[in-house]
Amino acid sequence: MNRLAIITTHPIQYHAPLFKLLQQRGRIQIRVFYTWGNSVQQNKYDPGFGKNISWDIPLLDGYEYEFVPNSSKHPDSNRFWGIINPGLQKQIQAFEPDAVLVFRWSVFSHFKMMQQVTGLTKLFFRGDSHVQGKQTGFKAFLKTWVLKFVFRKVDKAFYVGTYNKQYYLKAGLKEAQLTAAPHAVDNNRFMDDEDVYEKKAADERSQLQIPEDAIVFLYAGKFYSIKQLYLLIETFQLVKNPKARLILVGNGEEEDALKQLAKKDPRILFVDFKNQTEMPWVYRMSDVFVLTSKTETWGLSVNEAMACGRPAIVSDGCGCAPELIIQGQTGYLFESGSEESLLNCLQQFHSRKQALEMGANALKHIERFTLERVAEVIEETLMK
Repeated sequence: MNRLAIITTHPIQYHAPLFKLLQQRGRIQIRVFYTWGNSVQQNKYDPGFGKNISWDIPLLDGYEYEFVPNSSKHPDSNRFWGIINPGLQKQIQAFEPDAVLVFRWSVFSHFKMMQQVTGLTKLFFRGDSHVQGKQTGFKAFLKTWVLKFVFRKVDKAFYVGTYNKQYYLKAGLKEAQLTAAPHAVDNNRFMDDEDVYEKKAADERSQLQIPEDAIVFLYAGKFYSIKQLYLLIETFQLVKNPKARLILVGNGEEEDALKQLAKKDPRILFVDFKNQTEMPWVYRMSDVFVLTSKTETWGLSVNEAMACGRPAIVSDGCGCAPELIIQGQTGYLFESGSEESLLNCLQQFHSRKQALEMGANALKHIERFTLERVAEVIEETLMK
């Protein structure tokens, strides 16, 4: 059986279901190597949310993994020198893989491993970076040169969408080296027990004193500048519909300022951070999901909301935009940073019935974006 070594920094809620699925399918043998070290298992401070976060779904069940000792003085997956694993290559070699799949190159050990893979072992890569809104001139030239060096030994890259494919092509990879494996979440976790989640969502709306016929827009995530929540609040305040509501779920560094901005509009409501097991009913509190980020490599919250039968309004700076938003059918796309463009999208929704019809389209569309599809692509590429 072909063996695949997977290198990633730490267990996260979006990757763990894929690893478990690959193990369950039994077509290839996988082992995941976590490079942050086993300290990452602990409840840790998340600067985006501004609090300690511990996900409440299992992230290490159902597949083989190893924690790789991290010798960095300041372990951090967001810093190049935050991931240093002197023993990584030895642990990988002991597994004797046919291929190594690296998630992210922008930490030292991952970058180093991508330059060390040689011989019969193939090098695969998966990430979701894109070139939308990036710099121009000399900085752009330098970045392109660096990327071409980084990816020079990659045999196959699994691209998540149109924007991501453009990134790989700019990095010097050829069409023949690229394979589509669109981003997906565990759809079943959001689709199962639909009646239970809908009832819970209705109860929560009632507790927030939201009228039954109100059209509710919802954002869920971190409160910091790149999400452009100031833009969302200021634009929503221009919506004339007295029964419209905006719910912002989460926490973060901008929380106090955003509440101050919204305090004169009773239609705008704030709800504290909700963990993963609660998200299937949180999305259902809304009629329309909104992701206003200035830039976002993908925006998997849009997948989750659509799996709950909700349409979405999405910034064109989000990597998921070309794949998930069919204008007027699964949602609406607006120009990042444009109040006028966002307002036009918000005003497209007049009633819950209309949003429900569009949500049915979104649900049908997202059924094409599955972890099974991603797993099959990885398996077929390795087995070839």
